[in-house]
Amino acid sequence: MITTWRPHPEALALARAAARPERVGSVASVVGLGVVVAGLDCAIGDIVTIGDGAGVDAEVVAATTEGVRCMPLGRMAGVRSGTPVRSKGAPLLVPTGRGLFGRVLDGLGRPIDGKGPLDIDAMVPLDHDTPSSMHRARIDTPLQLGVRALDTLTAVGKGQRMGLFAGSGVGKSSLLSMIARGTDAEVSVVALVGERGREVREFLEDDLGAEGLARSIVIVSTSDEPALMRLRAAFVATRIAESFRDRGADVMLMMDSLTRVAMAQREIGLSVGEPPATRGYPPSTFSVLASLLERAGTDATGSVTGMYTVLVDGDDHNEPIADAARSILDGHIVLDRKLAVVGHFPSIDVLGSVSRVASKVMTPEQGGAATALRKVLAARRAAQDLIDVGAYQRGTNPLVDAAVDNETAINAFLQQRMTDQTPATDAWQRLAGLTRSFGAA
Repeated sequence: MITTWRPHPEALALARAAARPERVGSVASVVGLGVVVAGLDCAIGDIVTIGDGAGVDAEVVAATTEGVRCMPLGRMAGVRSGTPVRSKGAPLLVPTGRGLFGRVLDGLGRPIDGKGPLDIDAMVPLDHDTPSSMHRARIDTPLQLGVRALDTLTAVGKGQRMGLFAGSGVGKSSLLSMIARGTDAEVSVVALVGERGREVREFLEDDLGAEGLARSIVIVSTSDEPALMRLRAAFVATRIAESFRDRGADVMLMMDSLTRVAMAQREIGLSVGEPPATRGYPPSTFSVLASLLERAGTDATGSVTGMYTVLVDGDDHNEPIADAARSILDGHIVLDRKLAVVGHFPSIDVLGSVSRVASKVMTPEQGGAATALRKVLAARRAAQDLIDVGAYQRGTNPLVDAAVDNETAINAFLQQRMTDQTPATDAWQRLAGLTRSFGAA
């Protein structure tokens, strides 16, 4: 009996793919930050390699009749018109898994800490569907941050997205490091986007420390890297956080800073020909911010709680990026330079800070204590000019009297050392004792 040998269908498909001629394009022009490639059939988001050998990777960000426009993910030295370009035929993939704990990655998810290869579970596409608005779980469970002023006066829930708004040098990164060490979230993902190279090791070793790093995954893209690398770092960090949420975990995602993500998108948009709009930001900047921020939050299972720093330009809290972020986020924490210069740390302006879900994650008793302290602080601020010139008469306003009599205790409650992580239960107990003293004052 004669049998006919037939190859396995998968082996046949692989053989056909290997025998298919490779299509090679070429660089048509290099203008500014972008590269126009002719002769390749690529989709938006595909990765191409410019040059022979290792070359330099680039991502397709636009398509025109002349070809596809790409943004480099590395140095462009040596690239010229006619340089060969090959498509990888796939978008960027991101590593996931618990083996990432304690590791430092670059904007493409590659290790840069010298600890060897990553121990990963899988490589997943960078793009991920935003959770459906009808399937998101409601935010009703508080998340401990370890910072007394935040856990009580601007309580945060699991799956909430908060913005830390401040000018430069007011303590945003230091506050993020306190949250990374003090939160009771199962996973912490930290994205340092557009940071100075000098500050990265200082943040890892001094601010975050060995304890904080052991339960964190850090993604770094410094200010000297290409704009697309900085932008991708934000989405890589978000995708890693989403991978843990999909497994049912509660994740804390911290990004420093959202403003530099917007600046990277501005560079990309202007380079591919978008018209400048508000303060030079093209329209795509605001849609990218919305798509990035909406990917955090709750899902049917698990949550990603987002903490995004916003570097306000010239301490103007109404500049375009700050205004757009505030409209999307679920609350904002304002850091005050006046508090920072007098050594009040963390320099949180509690009266200017708002959590939109605070009432959903606090008990009525807790809400009453937080409101009582806010009223005392507001009364003190309204009467501050009179107090400074000695014109305030005691007995005029009981709330102002309580603020003056308990000034030391209030400051002790609101201020906190970086190495001090206060459990939320202890913070609420201290606040309850403080507000009881208002009535006795």
